Amino acid sequence: MYRILLALLLVALVAPAANARGRSSSHSSTRSSSSRASRPTRTVKPKAKAASRSSRCATCARDSEGRIARSSTAKHDFQKSHPCPSTGKTTGACKGYVIDHITPLKRGGADSPGNMQWQTKAAAKAKDRVE
Repeated sequence: MYRILLALLLVALVAPAANARGRSSSHSSTRSSSSRASRPTRTVKPKAKAASRSSRCATCARDSEGRIARSSTAKHDFQKSHPCPSTGKTTGACKGYVIDHITPLKRGGADSPGNMQWQTKAAAKAKDRVE
């Protein structure tokens, strides 16, 4: 009789410890899967696609690669009348800046010095994400 009581007592002491070990591994997997399920789903915006044929400027002149043709003389005329903000030079590269069209060519803007401005490269990248 004492042996039976001792065996039951031993089972009662060992079973919760073994059960706790088994529960911790299964509980953590349950918890991680339930925490995943309870998290709000993250919506991912689709990346912007290239302009469809219908939204492209139909009247714009295109180069051999299909891009809107740029006038290099208009760019040089702009740079002569508006020196580089960082170096003050009227020719050559302008470190940290690009020449930007105020109204984009694809939106009907003119490729002329009156529609151009100096823009920092960081601002140009931000503007390109929007346009």
